[in-house]
Amino acid sequence: MNCVPLGERTIMKVLPLLVFAMGVVAWEATAQDAQCVRERAAMVEAIRAYARSAAGVLGQQGLSERVLEAMAQTKRHLFIPEQSCSIAYADRPIPIGLGQTISQPYIVALMTQLAEVAPDHVVLEVGTGSGYQAAILAQLARTVCSIEIIPQLAETAAKRLRDLAYDNVSVRLGDGYDGWPECGPFDAIVVTAALGQPPSPLIEQLKVGGRLVMPLGPGYTTQQLTVVEKIAPGKTTTRGVVLVRFVPFTRSQN
Repeated sequence: MNCVPLGERTIMKVLPLLVFAMGVVAWEATAQDAQCVRERAAMVEAIRAYARSAAGVLGQQGLSERVLEAMAQTKRHLFIPEQSCSIAYADRPIPIGLGQTISQPYIVALMTQLAEVAPDHVVLEVGTGSGYQAAILAQLARTVCSIEIIPQLAETAAKRLRDLAYDNVSVRLGDGYDGWPECGPFDAIVVTAALGQPPSPLIEQLKVGGRLVMPLGPGYTTQQLTVVEKIAPGKTTTRGVVLVRFVPFTRSQN
């Protein structure tokens, strides 16, 4: 007589089912990763096509290979939870909740290019959002300091960037209008929300020779993507680049 306890027999029956289920999950994850690789490559090619048609904006040099490589290496779908790869890598802005969006990939690449980020640079980002732009900048700069005014977004982005090993990014909860003096001065500043004028504290924290890239104009309508270059203490030049549409710059109620 085979005296096998009922619990043990049950476990022996369940184990193959668990192994099978784990195998299915692993296969689905691998299939999704493969799809994401294809979609990400298509996204980069779409960005290249935009850049070729925008020679008047970028000049004949177009987008640098450093920027394109950063776009190709960054897993955008991880910054837009609960979305398919086809949606995550579409060349369009996507809502991320709380009235905010993750920018169109081409605009992310364009703003990064206009900032002219070098490997030894310290960069300020105002408007962390999902953390995607910070992840792109992190691959090009020595240090990225990012400010987000919405607590839930700041917390989620900081954790996501930490989990993905972007160790040269610091995220701070606060009003980005005042910048982050302790982290500066900055070689470049990227602002991902629209305002009528560049905040004077950001200009003050910009190094001579540095660039501030941001949309200028009212929120929820068309703005001008603008490059402000600091050519001397207290002296800047301003250049409008292209029409864009960003969410408005959010200020602290205090």
